[in-house]
Amino acid sequence: MATNTTTKKAPARADEPTEAETVTAEARPKRTPITTGPAVVGPAPLAGVDPVKVRLSHHLGIGGKDYPPGTEILVSPDYARRLRTQGYVSRT
Repeated sequence: MATNTTTKKAPARADEPTEAETVTAEARPKRTPITTGPAVVGPAPLAGVDPVKVRLSHHLGIGGKDYPPGTEILVSPDYARRLRTQGYVSRT
């Protein structure tokens, strides 16, 4: 049976401030959100395939978010075909 020979790190003492406590909000760099356009709903499209915009004809819940009828969403072409087959998207 193999034995673990690594040494454990000593626990931090309660009277010493941790690194997280010494950093203030002003010292942290500001993060800017990445905005690349509307997000694709459902499964991601294959590489090199552009998503398509569809208008929902029925209520749809994907990934914990609800989309009411009439909402236009971006989906992969394959997912749009599956939604049309199930009646969630009008064929017009």
